Amino acid sequence: MSRRLLVLLIILMSLSLIGIIFVQGYWIKTAVEDKEEQFSNTIFLVLHTVINKIEKREMKDYFNKSLRLKDSIGELKESNLKEIFYVERDGNNNETFIYSHGILEEDYGISSAFFDNNAADSSTIKNYTSRRTTQIFKEEFGIDGRIYSPVERIEKIGGFSAIEKAAFEDVFKEAANRVPIHKRVSPQEIELLMQKELRDRGIDLNFDYGIYSKGLATRVRSSNSMDQIESRYRAQIFSDSDGKSNYNLVVSFPDKKKFLISSVIEMAILSMVFTFVILIAYASALYQLIKQKQISEIKTDFINNMTHEFKTPIATINLALDALKNPKASQNTEMVQRYMQMIRDENKRMHAQVENVLRISKLEKNQMDIKKDRVDVHEVLEEALAHVELMVENRGGYIKTHLDAKRSEILGNEFHLTNIFVNILDNANKYSPDEPKIEVFTEIVKNSIVVKITDKGAGMSKAVLKRIFEKFYRETTGNIHNIKGHGLGLAYVKSIVEDHQGEVYVESEKDKGSTFFVKLPLI
Repeated sequence: MSRRLLVLLIILMSLSLIGIIFVQGYWIKTAVEDKEEQFSNTIFLVLHTVINKIEKREMKDYFNKSLRLKDSIGELKESNLKEIFYVERDGNNNETFIYSHGILEEDYGISSAFFDNNAADSSTIKNYTSRRTTQIFKEEFGIDGRIYSPVERIEKIGGFSAIEKAAFEDVFKEAANRVPIHKRVSPQEIELLMQKELRDRGIDLNFDYGIYSKGLATRVRSSNSMDQIESRYRAQIFSDSDGKSNYNLVVSFPDKKKFLISSVIEMAILSMVFTFVILIAYASALYQLIKQKQISEIKTDFINNMTHEFKTPIATINLALDALKNPKASQNTEMVQRYMQMIRDENKRMHAQVENVLRISKLEKNQMDIKKDRVDVHEVLEEALAHVELMVENRGGYIKTHLDAKRSEILGNEFHLTNIFVNILDNANKYSPDEPKIEVFTEIVKNSIVVKITDKGAGMSKAVLKRIFEKFYRETTGNIHNIKGHGLGLAYVKSIVEDHQGEVYVESEKDKGSTFFVKLPLI
């Protein structure tokens, strides 16, 4: 996969994921807003229902009070009957229709002070009774030839029309407006009606309430204050015939936000969980994609390096074989031995490279059987130094040792431990542009021995330090193979040290050198 295609794929996947997250967030926000609108509509309906019940209860109280007073008065002070007649005759069926509607005015002489003890005695209460009568006369001839007129009479007494009833209620409303609000309705009545209406609509929330007059709180209110202005709902109470009122019933819900969020929280959590799973899957896929790309590049680099590593010894072997074919060389025993030794050394070199690759593969698959015995770390270091010291001296450098650890015996494998120290020392030699200056230290830290190998070489950047122990990794130097290797040495070091329950880490600074630390548990 080309780099451009990979970048395009990542951009498209990222935009799709961001789009999914945005849609989920928008859906949750819209769901909460819809629930809030539905909640507000329900509360306004509850308020109007409660107010209607309170007003009907007050009107009923006035009617009942009026009837009790009427019954207690006894004899009428004055009465007056006004009646309207309407007569119509139908000639087809000989019927005469007579409709009468009368209003009986009864004056009981009751003062209006019964509405309000503070009211002036300047008006009286009168009772009006509606009397509606319907009569139908039908002329018929009897057997004797005489004309008879049967009468069908229907009479309704005691009811008012809608207009008359509205006028009567308006009188009571005007009188009631002079009564203090706390005498017209109690906090307990509001609370009980609100609880019932809310419960009937499936809302179980704490609420605060109060009746306000021109923005000021009256004595009719709950014990808690209503601080949350944004959660208040209000509606007019005790409106007059013109729809105006000095009072507003105000309700507040302190836990409104929690209620609204809880109504969509299950779906929101489920949505977020699925989005999180998609995010994890996307991150994992992206990581694997980039990792595979890196592995592909590393393997390509490894093949190139291995090709170079084998190319040189193969070329050397071919040259030596060509030289041995020369009759003059075959007669010179010393030259034959030299070329034979050269072929043997290059063959060992190629064998060592292959062994390293196989060794790492076996370690990763846990197929390598590493037997451990009592080993002296100082002796292992001296053996490793013997392998590298000659190469360092040939370049004009030195290796100084400071083996100061009082105890140095561990449980380990001498062969593999020697190899890891040779790898580290060989790197210190290879990555020193000038004469190698290497120092080796040992010390005891708690119950472990720490081997410290320092050099004054090229050093490493922080980016390289993070990946230095990765398999196949080598610092990018373009297509230059001035430093031999295939990126397996330090990966092998890390595997062996960890198999010995130890630790390996490095400190380095570009152009100032590096220090490798190998920490192994003592017996």
